[in-house]
Amino acid sequence: MITLTVSADAAGQRLDKYVRRALRDVPLSHVYKMFRTRKVRVNGARGRPEQILSEGDAVAIRGEEERLLSPAPDAAGRSARAARADVTFRVLHEDADVLVVDKPAGLAAHPGTGITGATLVEMARAHLSVPEHPSPGEFRPSPAHRLDRETSGIVLVAKTRRAMVKLTEIFTSGEEVRKTYLVLAKGKMPRETGTIDQPLTEHEQTARSKAMHGVKLQEAVTRWKVLSSMREASLLAVTIETGRTHQIRRHLREVGHPVAGDTRHGDFAFNRAARARWGLRRMFLHAWKLALPHPTGGAPLRLEAPLPEELALVLSRANLPGPAPGSGARPQPRPGSGR
Repeated sequence: MITLTVSADAAGQRLDKYVRRALRDVPLSHVYKMFRTRKVRVNGARGRPEQILSEGDAVAIRGEEERLLSPAPDAAGRSARAARADVTFRVLHEDADVLVVDKPAGLAAHPGTGITGATLVEMARAHLSVPEHPSPGEFRPSPAHRLDRETSGIVLVAKTRRAMVKLTEIFTSGEEVRKTYLVLAKGKMPRETGTIDQPLTEHEQTARSKAMHGVKLQEAVTRWKVLSSMREASLLAVTIETGRTHQIRRHLREVGHPVAGDTRHGDFAFNRAARARWGLRRMFLHAWKLALPHPTGGAPLRLEAPLPEELALVLSRANLPGPAPGSGARPQPRPGSGR
C-alpha cells in the first residue's frame, strides 16, 4: 500500500489528478480502474475522482508499491537525460516565483516526438535543483508560454503553482503583455512602420475538422517597425497582439517579406543567399523584449534578451546597424480595442 499526505502546495486539486501524478507511469485506464474498485481512499473513506484535496489529507492507494512506482522504460530514459543535462540558457531574472531565461535557438521547450537531448524544461529543473521524484502533487517548474524551437530569446518559467496559474491567465488574455521580437526580413519594407491585420488559419486543425466545419480562421495582428534596412533585407522590431502559432513567420510571408533563415515559411533562394553572403545558419527571429505584470505582486516586469552573437555577426556582415538601446516597435491600439 502507498500512503501519502497532501502538502500545502498539492492542496486544492482533484484527487484523480493527484493520484495520476503519484502513479505517473501507471496507465490511465488502470488508475481509474483503481477508483472503481475502491483501491483509493482519503482519510479512510472511499476516494472520489472529482473530490478536492485539502492540506493534511491522508491518501491511501492499495496495491504493490514497487510495481506501481517503478518507472516505465521511456520514463527512465527521460530521467537519465535530465540528470546529464548541461544548462545552455542564460538566466535573465530569478525570484521566488519565476525564472526568466534567454533560450538559445535549437533548444526545444518540452520533450516530444522527434526531440532528442535535454529540453528547456529539464534544464530549468536541473538549474533549480528540483528533485527527480518530487512528492505527488507537488508543482514542478515549467515554461509558462511557448517559443518555437528555432527561435531564441525570452522564456518565463513558473517556479510555483500560484505563479503558473496567474501567468496562464496573463498570457491567455494578452491584455497586459507586450512581446517584441527582432526579425531580419527579406527585402526593403515599403514604409517605416506597418500593421498586418490578417486572420490566420488554425494551425493544428485536422483534415476531418476542415471537411466537417470548413477552414477555421483566427484573428491575428502583427505590428512592425524598421530599425535598419537595405535593398536585400530589413531589421525589424515586431510586436504581436495575438499569439497564433508561427504568427510572425506566416504574416511576414503573406506580405512578401519572409523571415530570413525560415526553412518552413521562408524564401529558400533568399535563405541560401543569406547563408552564403552573411553566414546566416539559423532563423533570424529573436524574442527580444517582454513586459508584463509580475504574477504574484503585479509590479511591472520588463525583460530584455540581447541579440545572440551569431545574429549580431550576420548584421555586421550585411552592414546593417543593430538595435539601439531602448528601441522597439510602439504599437498603437486598434480602433475600439480599448488599449
